[in-house]
Amino acid sequence: MRRIRAAAVGAVTLSLALAATACGGGSSTGGGSNDSPKTLTYWASNQGASVAVDKQVLQPELDKFEKQTGIKVKLEVVPWSDLLNRILTATTSGQGPDVLNIGNTWSASLQATGGLLSWDEKNFAKIGGKERFSDTALGSTGVQGKDPAAVPLYSMAYALYYNKKIFADAGISKPPATWDELIADGKKIKAKGKSVLGAEGANLSENIHHVFVFAKQHGADFFTADGKPDFTNPKVVEAVKSYVDLMAKDGVIPAGDAEYAQNQSVSDFAKGKQAMLLWQSAASNLKSQGMSQDAYGVAPVPVISGAPGAGTQVNSAFMGINIAVFKNTHNLDGATKFVKFMTSDAEQKILNTAYTSIPPVKAAQGDQAFNAPDTALLRDTLAKSAAALPQVPAESQFETAVGTAVKELFADAAAGRAVTTGSVKAKLEKAQQQMPAA
Repeated sequence: MRRIRAAAVGAVTLSLALAATACGGGSSTGGGSNDSPKTLTYWASNQGASVAVDKQVLQPELDKFEKQTGIKVKLEVVPWSDLLNRILTATTSGQGPDVLNIGNTWSASLQATGGLLSWDEKNFAKIGGKERFSDTALGSTGVQGKDPAAVPLYSMAYALYYNKKIFADAGISKPPATWDELIADGKKIKAKGKSVLGAEGANLSENIHHVFVFAKQHGADFFTADGKPDFTNPKVVEAVKSYVDLMAKDGVIPAGDAEYAQNQSVSDFAKGKQAMLLWQSAASNLKSQGMSQDAYGVAPVPVISGAPGAGTQVNSAFMGINIAVFKNTHNLDGATKFVKFMTSDAEQKILNTAYTSIPPVKAAQGDQAFNAPDTALLRDTLAKSAAALPQVPAESQFETAVGTAVKELFADAAAGRAVTTGSVKAKLEKAQQQMPAA
């Protein structure tokens, strides 16, 4: 969903958001206007190593848009820890920006508020047509069967980043392809006094992304085909336990990482303290922290057996950022022009190069900038072995409830308390009880 994202804890309860379904979040007429044709407000998500970095990336492009159209864009880069809260408040009050970035996993939940412009065939035609975007990216823009609530902007996937020197010192010649191989490599790495694998155990979003993939690898889903929570399904329980066991049983994730929630695992890896990192499109982040690209390798996230692919060989959630328009914008035409600009072939190359992400616009993906080995691997993962998180209205509550359950299980593991099938099921049962009634 994002490049640098802290856990969005408070308002992800979404009772507020679901209440907003009734009041819409748009204007009293149910749509936008063109009362302020010369200005736009834009909430951008924090994609770079800092808010300052994002402003350096985005402001020249916004100036370019103003020169082309005469429309001035007022930029605010919103940290991930605040973004969902801010959006939910805006959908209920009707007072929000004209254009905003959203994590693609939130699309269905925010669609349910009624506060975002629907991207029907007519609106897509204004930005060059729906067919410009990859099908996989479009799969995370809202509930299946409904017009999308947003347009893909950046696409990302998880990969396994590994420190070449630590691997060489431990006598490891290649990155692990399976979890069993990773655990075996971990013993050699710990024997050399290094940590094995970083995690953000207190970051709800990171927890969700990883247990989602583990569930897929165990042939399980957190929701039934008709969208009902199925958190206590035995295969789901087994999958969540397998992830937490990387700390609780196998000892490859350090106990201290149970408290990490602000990308500390990325810093540990960049500083050479740990051998491996599971992260989405991490190159620009690592570079900003002084790690040379020659110092690390990039490989697919491990699977249970075999190689990444479809079905149970899924090894990443389909991550990304979508761009959306508030229905009650006072510059509807300008907002549409801005989305067209940001998703143009030229801007897609510029922005996704800056963030080392993958363009969801098909024509831009072929640019040479995205043929480097690490970006090519991410692109291949998105095309062959990534799956979209559930596009259901209650997805954001799911992130909070299950993400918190995993956080508590990591805390148990770090404190030396047993993580059993029973304790995992109890946490997930509690999480399911927190979900809204259908």
